[in-house]
Amino acid sequence: MGMIKGALQKPITILVIVAGLFFFGINAVRTIKIDIFPDLNLPVIYVSHPYGGFTPNQMEAYFGKQYVNLLLFVSGVKSIETKNIQGLTLIKVTFYEGTNMAQAAAEVTSYTNRAQASFPQGSQPPFILRFDASTLPVGQLVLSSATRSNNELLDYALVYVRSSFTSIPGLVAPAPFGGNQRTILIKADPNLLRAHNLTPDQVVVALRENNQNTPAGNVRIGDYNYLAPSNTTIKKVQDFGDIPLYKNGIQTVFMKDVATIEDGADITNGYALINGKRSVYLPITKSATASTWDVVQNLKKALPRFQALLPEDVKLSFVFDQSVYVINAVKSLAEEGAIGAVLTGLMVLLFLGDKRGALIVILTIPTCIISAIFFLSLAHQTINIMTLSGLSLAIGILVDESTVTIENIHQHFDMGKPKALAIWDACKEIAFPKLLILFCILAVFAPAFTMNGIPGALFLPLALAIGFSMIVSYFLAQTFVPIMANWIMINKHEDHSHKDGFALEDEGEPWEQKEKVMKSVLEHKDHKATRFDQFRDSFMRLMERMLPKRKLLVTIYLLGAFGLAFLLFATIGRDVLPKVNSGTFQVRLRAADGTRLERTELIAVKAQDILGDIVGKNHIAITSTFVGSHPSSFSTNPIYLFMAGPQEAVMQVSLTEDYKTNLDELKEKFRQRMARQLPDVKLSFEPIELTDKILSQGSPTPIEIAITGKNKKQNVDYAFKVIDKLKSINYLRDVQIGQSFNYPTIDINIDRQRAAQLGVGLNDISRSLVASTSSSRFTEKNNWIDEKSNLSYLVQVQVPEYQMASLNDVREIPVLANQARPVLGDVADVKTGTTFGENDNVGAVPTLSVTANINKKDLGTATHDVQKALDGLGDPPRGLKVELRGLSQTLTDTLNSLQGGLLVAVLVIFLMLAANFQSFKMSMVVLSTVPAVLFGSLFLVKITGATLNLQSYMGMIMSVGVSISNAVLLITNAEELRRHNGDALKSAREAVALRLRPILMTSLAMIVGMIPMASGLGEGGDQTSPLGRAVIGGLIASTFAALLILPLVFAWAQGNASTQSVSLDPEDKESKFYVPLHHHEQA
Repeated sequence: MGMIKGALQKPITILVIVAGLFFFGINAVRTIKIDIFPDLNLPVIYVSHPYGGFTPNQMEAYFGKQYVNLLLFVSGVKSIETKNIQGLTLIKVTFYEGTNMAQAAAEVTSYTNRAQASFPQGSQPPFILRFDASTLPVGQLVLSSATRSNNELLDYALVYVRSSFTSIPGLVAPAPFGGNQRTILIKADPNLLRAHNLTPDQVVVALRENNQNTPAGNVRIGDYNYLAPSNTTIKKVQDFGDIPLYKNGIQTVFMKDVATIEDGADITNGYALINGKRSVYLPITKSATASTWDVVQNLKKALPRFQALLPEDVKLSFVFDQSVYVINAVKSLAEEGAIGAVLTGLMVLLFLGDKRGALIVILTIPTCIISAIFFLSLAHQTINIMTLSGLSLAIGILVDESTVTIENIHQHFDMGKPKALAIWDACKEIAFPKLLILFCILAVFAPAFTMNGIPGALFLPLALAIGFSMIVSYFLAQTFVPIMANWIMINKHEDHSHKDGFALEDEGEPWEQKEKVMKSVLEHKDHKATRFDQFRDSFMRLMERMLPKRKLLVTIYLLGAFGLAFLLFATIGRDVLPKVNSGTFQVRLRAADGTRLERTELIAVKAQDILGDIVGKNHIAITSTFVGSHPSSFSTNPIYLFMAGPQEAVMQVSLTEDYKTNLDELKEKFRQRMARQLPDVKLSFEPIELTDKILSQGSPTPIEIAITGKNKKQNVDYAFKVIDKLKSINYLRDVQIGQSFNYPTIDINIDRQRAAQLGVGLNDISRSLVASTSSSRFTEKNNWIDEKSNLSYLVQVQVPEYQMASLNDVREIPVLANQARPVLGDVADVKTGTTFGENDNVGAVPTLSVTANINKKDLGTATHDVQKALDGLGDPPRGLKVELRGLSQTLTDTLNSLQGGLLVAVLVIFLMLAANFQSFKMSMVVLSTVPAVLFGSLFLVKITGATLNLQSYMGMIMSVGVSISNAVLLITNAEELRRHNGDALKSAREAVALRLRPILMTSLAMIVGMIPMASGLGEGGDQTSPLGRAVIGGLIASTFAALLILPLVFAWAQGNASTQSVSLDPEDKESKFYVPLHHHEQA
């Protein structure tokens, strides 16, 4: 009340404060960071270690398990997962919540450096990357050309585009995708080598001897210090052909006699295809502290500058822009806020016929939202999908604060009081109940501060957004609203007979004032009965008929509401976030293990054609496909997009905006067409939205079953049993083993004794073998400088891939210098076999994953059914562990946190209400509307086809807060009246008559204001529509419960209750222990 009196005494001060909030809020709106997600602070660090040419088994033995042993010394490690493929070990280190990640990163760096001592010779230090929401790309910067090769495009991307990223604050520059680094290739012809009795290794040695990177010395002559460079490094590419090769110590042939020299590129590991044509793209990521929106907008502004650095036939474009997601949500918030404010104003006009009062209500809503953004910026929060959801929710409850105040002012106007006194009494009367309501709503969201993991990181910003909005709204309702009401509202019912003032004794006690208002309201003495008065009369007649049957009706209500809510809760679908029909998707194609890159590329192009036939090629905005694996020189790329080998392709598709379709149906059609036309190709749809990627925590599909055991063959056998069991779940799709376990090999078993007898050393064999089947860069580093750009490039010897096309070609590799025989087949057994193409481990224990997608079913049901299927297999063999992980685990953690948080919130509110009313029974009365809220929210969510997820849960929680708000106002009035008239029935009737209009006003305003959100028609509407539906359903049910059931519960609970206070103070007149003062004196 002091706040109200202070505001009325110093109105200009309040206006200055409000103006200040508005000014700083507008400034915050301009400067606050706009991001997709809040700071999730994911406790994950990736270690990526390349070593070109090593098999998965070698990578696992030499690197993967060595790292695991050392990283276990790092503080706070929760789990270590490794992926080992040819030429790469990728390690994911997960830490416990609360771990100091800066210290963890330092320790990981320290121990990985220590591990270098045990690695094979020539190993380079690994790349270490802290993983968080900012690590994932927010778009792709594509370089395309009709005339340039991918290798040229890669060079332009590295030299000109990527190096310019430093001019954009917060933009991180990962390596390009889709090209191979420029390399000087010496392609040795095996037939010519054999003709001259030369081995591939002799070519490598000659290259090393004739192209050396030696430093320049200095010669000091006279007054000058001369640099003394030499031509030990070859100047021109064609000059490599003049390198002499020696046979038996005699110069007989040159490099050009046995090899062709090309200014080309490294061995191709993978391609990027943009719209089916080979291209190069740079994934766009940002630093953890940068704003996604700012980074993307600055990048778009810089595109003309980047384009000017490139040749005219190279085009630069930005695609798969993820920042539009959050800006669409901002637009939706602005639209919903404007609609909410206007509808609230119309509601005030409808019920009160007061344009000026409506204007006051409308002014408070943007002020609260803008002020909340200011406080969010002070709390180091960003504008993201969660804070926007919180602000959207807050709009509804903001309606309640100011509308109830305006309505109560009108009630006091009806008493004939002078305007200033009516406003003072009206605001004073509801000041404490509104404060209690504020605390109750804040308590609903208080559990956000105790949640851990991703649920806590997502829920906390939402709770802060609502909390700041509510606090500002309460402040405005207690200060700004009464000031504006004094200045602009008109009291049409003021009794002007009190010319000398309105005496305090005329005012009476608050309960007496309510009695007068009730008499005026019910008898319509001061005005002609309006339609609302007629509605209220009808409602009160209904209440009169219900009150005598209160026990029966309340019992039926409680059993029905709890029973139906429980039934709905048990049967409703569950997801982490609502499904989004965004028009973009990502699919991974898997050909048979070991399929050549060129064949996989044809499969990817065919898949794109199939998709074009289904939707029409004119409805495909863009496709971005990566085929094959990443070069070992770009070892951070697998963190952004993991590719296991040449048999895989990942296709990202964006449909045109005018093409409207259900993505689940489109995916099903694509599966069916692929099964007919490419039956040997497996496919699996993967998350493309950043929300799904982050929440899945690296899992490629919603359902992922990890099978972990030390026996790899046993793991594979059990995985097939799991797949057979999952076939009984008819809505699962793309069920497959996620790793390559049947990769073809050419096993070369060297007979060391035979080799020794023939004078062939193991080093001769291995070096010639590497140069013939891969590249000499894995055994001998050699560099060349392009004098035009002054950039250095690798020089490598290799046998052309097309000349190593059969087992016999392998057997005929020369292995002894200056000798036609022996060849590899003379000293080794060469035959085909199979091996694991990918070795995954949890810790040091091998693991496989069975992955599956869900078609037209919610994740909660699928998780339950899959777990049931796994249980149906019985206990796994000894030493084998089977568990669900990924998005399923996130769902369980999220819903458990929310359910626990809701229970804690209700308990806190119960205790708070008990402290206010000094009665646990009264606290239960207020909470009696909660079952209706749960039923209403769940019912509307279910019948509209939505699921129980983070958004709908937020709506349900908010509905609980609003229902308690209405209940507190009604019960506070009823109890105050009962304390003075001693009649619970009469008090219940009068209280509901008094609060009928404000409850209907605020509920209808909030319901109507939520309709745009609930419809899901706006930008990003799929994400927030369940929230709006949960709020609407909860409000409709709680409004009926508050008006029809709550008075009955009150009348039943307080029917025989004492009117005396529970106070134990003998000086308290309302206490039954009260002792009059004269008794003290006599004593």
